[in-house]
Amino acid sequence: MIDWGRVRELRDEIGADDFGEVVALFLEEADEVIARLVPGLCTGVLEADLHFLKGAALNLGLADFAAICQDGERRAASGDVAINVDAVCRCYLSSKQALGTGLTRDLAA
Repeated sequence: MIDWGRVRELRDEIGADDFGEVVALFLEEADEVIARLVPGLCTGVLEADLHFLKGAALNLGLADFAAICQDGERRAASGDVAINVDAVCRCYLSSKQALGTGLTRDLAA
């Protein structure tokens, strides 16, 4: 679900203090995008939102979430309107929880 190697790599690249800010900013922006994902959304809007989420998820090591966003983005680009946005939202929430748990455990170690 989480590519912890990528998480550590990003934290090492930008430093622990800035990493916390990056994670907080991603979660804030992702929460906003997730809140507006609804079934039947215009494919152009859906494609753009999933593209944004995919890129941010890849940067933070949220591998499963990035993969489901990439699939949805590809499908939206081809005009498919039957994208399971509930599955995207569930995957985001699971990834968000796993990231938070892992980072808390990492900081406590």
